[in-house]
Amino acid sequence: MITGNVLILGLVSFFTDVSSEMIYPLLPAFLTTVLGAGPAFLGVIEGVAESTAALLKLVSGIWADRMRDRTKLVLAGYSLSSLSRPLVAAAYHPWVVLVIRFADRVGKGIRTSPRDAILADSVDVSRRGMAYGFHRSMDHAGAVVGPLLATALLATWVNDLRTLFWLASIPGAFAVLLVLWRVREVPRAARPASEDVRFLRTIPRGMLRRYLLILLLFTLGNSSDAFLLLRAGQLGVPTMALPLIWAAFHLVKMASSLPLGALSDRVGRRGVILAGWVMYGMTYMGFALATTATHAWILFVCYGLFYGLTEGAERALLADLAPPAERGSAFGWFHGVVGIGALPASLVFGLIWQQLNAQAAFVYGAALAAMAAALFAIFVPRHVSSAAT
Repeated sequence: MITGNVLILGLVSFFTDVSSEMIYPLLPAFLTTVLGAGPAFLGVIEGVAESTAALLKLVSGIWADRMRDRTKLVLAGYSLSSLSRPLVAAAYHPWVVLVIRFADRVGKGIRTSPRDAILADSVDVSRRGMAYGFHRSMDHAGAVVGPLLATALLATWVNDLRTLFWLASIPGAFAVLLVLWRVREVPRAARPASEDVRFLRTIPRGMLRRYLLILLLFTLGNSSDAFLLLRAGQLGVPTMALPLIWAAFHLVKMASSLPLGALSDRVGRRGVILAGWVMYGMTYMGFALATTATHAWILFVCYGLFYGLTEGAERALLADLAPPAERGSAFGWFHGVVGIGALPASLVFGLIWQQLNAQAAFVYGAALAAMAAALFAIFVPRHVSSAAT
């Protein structure tokens, strides 16, 4: 049964994603058609935004291991994002969107590693994959409701994107209130203060370091999902339908995250993660070869399965490998590695698209995914024992 922090943090992610996904699927069109930005600048915005978030996840994760009450970081992060995100409505230049996305991702960076560590400490190791799978399912449920709500509002009541973006602040406020009222710290072994003074001591060792290096390679080919929306538009999906294809994508993520996360508890994390990375490579090749709007819809469904296979299992594997007193730092490095790769991934992808074409950019992403999957199969053992419960 899902209870306590796992349930509440799942609801928090639900409302947060309702808010963010009322905006995000329409952001590429808003930038390129309303504000006049090109694919390369979209890559800059998304690369800077996601790298900022991920690098701050490293800092907040290390800091969380020193704190008695990690919920303060969680509250601060959700509050900053909920306040800044709707300000996209006031943007009249592309650089303003860059600043707003930066602030939004600062909030995400502050909250994510402490939240993931609290989730790991809130359940038994035998249910860790299910707990992360549930959390990701709730996150994706919000990402289903958000675009559908945006579509309904645009079709019946709201006349422009800016008004819609302002309305996105309402579910974000609900998320902040839930954190404030119901999320509670979990007693755990704290990291000795003397060990936190030296940053280098937080660098993961052994199998955990190997896993993160391979993940970095995969991330270098994992550009922003905004490019998939841009590609869908190229393939003939109309702007008004972009929130619907985004909702379908998240519906698959929502439906698959919990059962596939729980599957990793039974059959092992390695096989589930490998299946996800192979699915990613195949999907990107599909986007390279696609020629119709129907292809785009099918590929977004396949891409949702990639997330269902990997999000819960990747986090559960990390928690398995990290000692309890270093779990916040481990999640910080996990997200930090993603951040190190996120900026060049989106920049390179955007430049390849602009200088060559979309097909070449997607082939590039698929190739790196294939390399990372091969290294993961070779260097990560089939059965990885938990470092601690």
